[in-house]
Amino acid sequence: MTEPSKTDHLNAIPAIHADRVSRIVPLGERQLTILDDVSLTVARGETMAIVGASGSGKTTLLGLLAGLDRPDQGNVAWHGETISALSEEQLAIRRQGAIGFVFQSFQLLPALTALENVMLPLELAGARDAESRASAWLDRVGLGERVEHLPRQLSGGEQQRVAIARAFVADPKIVFADEPTGNLDTDTGAEIVELMFALNREQGTTLVLVTHDIELAARCNRVLRLARGKVVA
Repeated sequence: MTEPSKTDHLNAIPAIHADRVSRIVPLGERQLTILDDVSLTVARGETMAIVGASGSGKTTLLGLLAGLDRPDQGNVAWHGETISALSEEQLAIRRQGAIGFVFQSFQLLPALTALENVMLPLELAGARDAESRASAWLDRVGLGERVEHLPRQLSGGEQQRVAIARAFVADPKIVFADEPTGNLDTDTGAEIVELMFALNREQGTTLVLVTHDIELAARCNRVLRLARGKVVA
């Protein structure tokens, strides 16, 4: 019998593991439970959609999994490392180059060009080849001719392409997407979905997204459904 290799062992460690996480916020004299004892595991390279009605806790869960917020109870781990116990500074360092984000509202800096927006995570990580890598990624998402354009000079679909290039440019292990097609028309949204999944396959990235789009959710390996802060399917 062949002994498991170190690589096999590492691959067996999930990309993301949430252990009984809850998010509770004060509401006057009582408390509002937004997430209630949610546990989940996402394997390396897996794509998972989080779905549910408005107010079900989807975006809150994504924020906890991405380390943008902290659970009031429970823990979140990336590749076996518990991030809930890290300080803000430690978490910011851990996030650099390892985590990518795509938001519904694009979240591009308005005073920076497309190229400068994509360069930003590389510059924060101290990469010396930030400009050439960012330029190559803009070319890869079909915006090689728009590198010097500001966000206001780009269409919604083009802005989301910039955001996708920014999310993938540092070769992250995990990409989180919050309603990536929410501000786009149907045809443009379909193009963005195709681009995002193509890049995800090519890079072998773990992808976790929140969406109201049933067709987008169906493209994922797995769908997690929330209702009133609990996992129901």
